[in-house]
Amino acid sequence: MAAIFFEKVTGNEKPYVESLRQLLEQFKPPFASGDSIGIKLHWGERGNRSYLPPDYAKEIAGWLIAKGAKPFVFDTTVLYSGGRHNAEDSLKTAANHGYTADFLQCPIMIADGMDGQDVVSIPAGYKRFKTVQVGSIFDKANGFVIFSHFKGHMVSLFGGAIKNISMGFASRAQKQRMHSDYHPVLNKKKCTRCNVCVNICPTKAATITEPDYPVYDLKKCIGCAQCIAMCPESALKIFWESDKTVFQEKLVETAAAVWKKIAGKTIVINALLNITAECDCLAGKNPVIGKDYGFIGGYHPVEVDAESLKMTGPNIFEKVHPGTPWHRQFSYAREIGFTAKA
Repeated sequence: MAAIFFEKVTGNEKPYVESLRQLLEQFKPPFASGDSIGIKLHWGERGNRSYLPPDYAKEIAGWLIAKGAKPFVFDTTVLYSGGRHNAEDSLKTAANHGYTADFLQCPIMIADGMDGQDVVSIPAGYKRFKTVQVGSIFDKANGFVIFSHFKGHMVSLFGGAIKNISMGFASRAQKQRMHSDYHPVLNKKKCTRCNVCVNICPTKAATITEPDYPVYDLKKCIGCAQCIAMCPESALKIFWESDKTVFQEKLVETAAAVWKKIAGKTIVINALLNITAECDCLAGKNPVIGKDYGFIGGYHPVEVDAESLKMTGPNIFEKVHPGTPWHRQFSYAREIGFTAKA
């Protein structure tokens, strides 16, 4: 199944639920009545303003219920501090953003468990990862809907279906393995000693003693990049311990390993709406850099991301994240057989 579907949005009546409804009707669902279907999405970090409203998740859940399926919404916990570091906080953040079981008419789950230890290692067999560790969700679902907010990202250039499957299914340990090739470097000329990096570092790798500048213990640093993203003066930049393409390859390998488990029973949808410079993991300001296009759907994440990027053009993301080797995601996917024809 290599079909790609697109449904544009028109007018100013947000959320664009009717457009999503029209897109869903174009699919031939690869699951049956009675199947348990996981809807993988991102309900936004605490304080984030760019996340997609829960109306779209409700529409997908309703569509699945009408087909006789039993949907549930899920995500995993994250490395960095904030409103999704553990399951309890993540569910509170979801509820604060309107993602409740009552509204969605389906359960909400944390795929790696309430303690972050409900994980499983699955075969990968690639050059970066022989195995990948992900949330133990596969036994709970007969199929999946990967619903992604298409937007920018400081390390991968863009975040769509590939990233939603890769980082979205990954355990905290696997997330750290993907991020391990970079760490922050301080530009003292820009630094105001505001303490933001110190306050948000989940491993206390950032410290400051007045009147000195912050210092970063790279043995403690897990490469989550939260300090780089949240620095109000842009005084931190990414230093790569290896070639920048390594992260792209790790991202693709993790997604490819997960895809081996869910291919043939999964549909993929990208929402090209409220396209921002950064992902929905960041609190505070996140400037919109593109117009609302609509929804792109299909049966393979690489195809759907490629079509999404073709529609928006990469330039809007390259302006805010210059030098990111995003092409490697697609060339590497082909090299390892992570394609619709594989």
